[in-house]
Amino acid sequence: MTEKLSKLLSRAPVVPLVQSNDRNEAVAIAEALLDGGMLVLEVVLRTDAAYECLQAITEAFPEVEVGAGTVLSGAHAEKATAHGAKFIVSPGLHESVVRVAQDNDIPVLPGIATATELQQAWNMGLRIVKFFPAGLSGGPKMLKALSSVFRDVAFMPTGGVNKDNLLEFLNIPSVVACGGSWLTPKAAIEAQNFQAIEKLSCQALEIAESRG
Repeated sequence: MTEKLSKLLSRAPVVPLVQSNDRNEAVAIAEALLDGGMLVLEVVLRTDAAYECLQAITEAFPEVEVGAGTVLSGAHAEKATAHGAKFIVSPGLHESVVRVAQDNDIPVLPGIATATELQQAWNMGLRIVKFFPAGLSGGPKMLKALSSVFRDVAFMPTGGVNKDNLLEFLNIPSVVACGGSWLTPKAAIEAQNFQAIEKLSCQALEIAESRG
């Protein structure tokens, strides 16, 4: 992880997910998240216009750390990097994705759910990973167990994290941030209610600030 990304996550340890099929809408979502105090954004590659949305956000907010999520292959990683991604996140662990990120000298957070996958990531030189799907893979208890063995690894749990359990995850010393899909609810986006997204962002940071 770059020093800049690490510092930003220490200040705002939630990484909201941006999903849209329209570049203008994507920029509006990003703006609402930033207005709510978010400092790092992840644009997920789950729509036909995802790369276009990624580039639109990076161009609109060049000072913001914007990454690409749901990166499934080396080709996806290369294209995401070409469209401005400053870090790469994937749901699973795949060597080609890791290699592209390392070749481009940008952080990569592959998804792991088991000790076996984490050991593979560790032996690839990775010291920060995504724990996914966090809620279905044992939640905080599983993270604590993994952390006791892989003591030099940091985690970004994603999937099943919400305002009700955010603090429990963030209070685990090895957790540097949580993925925040709940910050960009589909209903709010469809209603163009970007103020709701800003409010959810503020709420998440208030919870993060109460960490023990």
